[in-house]
Amino acid sequence: MPEAHPMIPAEIGMLRIYVRRADRAAPRERRPFWRPRPGRNPLYRELILRAKTAGLMNAVAHPAQYGYSDHGPVREDGVEVSDPQLTVCVELIGRRAQLEQFCRQQGDLLADKIVVYKHLERWCVGPNGITPADVPQQREASRP
Repeated sequence: MPEAHPMIPAEIGMLRIYVRRADRAAPRERRPFWRPRPGRNPLYRELILRAKTAGLMNAVAHPAQYGYSDHGPVREDGVEVSDPQLTVCVELIGRRAQLEQFCRQQGDLLADKIVVYKHLERWCVGPNGITPADVPQQREASRP
């Protein structure tokens, strides 16, 4: 049976950043003390907005319902009230160089967070395959 759709692999990476629901990003602009201060974005939302601006391929937040992070106590969502200390996993997908640059640029937000990198392989299935922009320019020589 002939292949109806070619499959072309491309190397990419995934970054997982673990934050608390209660974590907030600093305001984007300074205001005089007499002007009301707007509410600060949750950190996971700010990271996703900055990932979009940085041109990353994919960014999504996965909220936890039960678990622990950084050797802390086990927490869970209540029936009526959610726990602001529960973890949100922000997952970013892009080229390794883009993800490294993103971490360097957002160091003020990521300073005390758990950040994990994972090498992935993207499969593009279909007659169109992938565009040259989807393929890394050079293969990384050093891999963990």
